[in-house]
Amino acid sequence: MIRLKSPEEVELMRENALLVSRTLAEVGKHVIPGVTTLELDRIAETFIRDHGAQPSFLGYEGFPNTLCISVNDVIVHGFPSEYRLREGDVVSVDCGTYYKGYCGDSAYTFACGEISEEDRRLLEVTKASLYEGIKQAVDGKRTGDIGYAVQSYAEKFGYSVVRELEGHGIGRKMHEAPGVPNYGKRGNGVKLKDGMVICIEPMVNAGSRQIYLDRNGWSVHTYDGKKAAHFELTVVVRKEQADILSTFDYIEKP
Repeated sequence: MIRLKSPEEVELMRENALLVSRTLAEVGKHVIPGVTTLELDRIAETFIRDHGAQPSFLGYEGFPNTLCISVNDVIVHGFPSEYRLREGDVVSVDCGTYYKGYCGDSAYTFACGEISEEDRRLLEVTKASLYEGIKQAVDGKRTGDIGYAVQSYAEKFGYSVVRELEGHGIGRKMHEAPGVPNYGKRGNGVKLKDGMVICIEPMVNAGSRQIYLDRNGWSVHTYDGKKAAHFELTVVVRKEQADILSTFDYIEKP
């Protein structure tokens, strides 16, 4: 069942979304060669708890950490570990909070040091495809309109979108209806209504869209070993244009 959120609920969710955004910015300061991804995880957990919230990923269906940290060919759900980041790595960080009875969720793909122009383009296109999807998150449109916008934009640059994983509704639970695929046909899918809160999160591969699941049961890799990027924002469906609750401004604007 899809439950529309009241103005009061939206504001509580905005608090969560901004805390997640600030947490990602704090983590981003430390995405440098030599740091372990487990260190980044500890930074995020401390920051979240210091602000009176809980990490919503920690323990979720057995997930062992605060962050999903996915490096290079890992698309999503990477485990923080003793791996030390290297110059040129592409590092996707997905973060969630639980605060005042509601959830926040956002993701950003960082460049570790200097990355190649090819990789920088992948990140730029993936982030731009997210905003193309957000343009479609308006009352009366459908989830297929969002998916089509993401897919058509990414594929225009020769990239592929992951189909086995998707965005989602969010509220008191981290994953609520509806699912929000990153591919689709215009006019298809669940109808969007004013007050729906959803996470749009393109997962874009530099090569083939084919994937495989790691033996740990969580981490999803590109089948061909090429790099992937992942960006996610939480938005409220509105009549004229989406209200974007989370932001990348804390990361990108000093």
